[in-house]
Amino acid sequence: MISLSLTQLNERVVACRRCPRLVQWREHIAHEKRAAFRNEEYWGRPLPGFGDPKAGVLICGLAPAAHGGNRTGRIFTGDRSGDWLYGALYRAGFANQPTSTHRNDGLRLTDCYVSACVRCAPPANKPTPIERDACLPFLVADLRLLARLRVIVCLGAFAWDGVLRALRGVGAVAPRKPRFGHGSETVIGRYALLGCYHPSQQNTFTKRLTPAMLDAVFRRARRLAAQCSVEPVAP
Repeated sequence: MISLSLTQLNERVVACRRCPRLVQWREHIAHEKRAAFRNEEYWGRPLPGFGDPKAGVLICGLAPAAHGGNRTGRIFTGDRSGDWLYGALYRAGFANQPTSTHRNDGLRLTDCYVSACVRCAPPANKPTPIERDACLPFLVADLRLLARLRVIVCLGAFAWDGVLRALRGVGAVAPRKPRFGHGSETVIGRYALLGCYHPSQQNTFTKRLTPAMLDAVFRRARRLAAQCSVEPVAP
């Protein structure tokens, strides 16, 4: 995938049918729909990355939500997690608007790109290790093609582990595995990794993650990206 453009990579992502269980689930959800969205046409396919191809900051999540990204066709869009994420990106100056509702809503990201470890909505939001590994080359390709990338924000422990695996795919290996935590920070190769609790309702309803905590992570990401800015490295 190294010779692909980012657009070509995302076309391959959308066409992927590698994991039978995920294909069946995402298409079942798109057919059955949730009552509140019964008049909408669901995306029902893998999700490509979204954002600025010249991004210095990558945000990585776990996987699309069944009635969020799997419905709208954009990562972290159409659910409460996305409301929290894009609101924070707007406050940090990465987004031109605080909401992300559908693919044609006018949202634009600057110096920021959003992706995920697994590109299809998994049952119970739990991909298997085989499904995780099947999707890994797409994240590795993101890292190679985002030539200005210097900072990666990992939303949750699953994303933290997935990014560490992907970094090994581009030759960036930590001497020992860094532990995930909210506010965790480490440098591996030319990348700074930041840990952040996932903005799931489980975390936001219980106030394990607050808007102030999320804002602090993205302020830090912006500062690090500015400090690490150098000439692009060819993928």
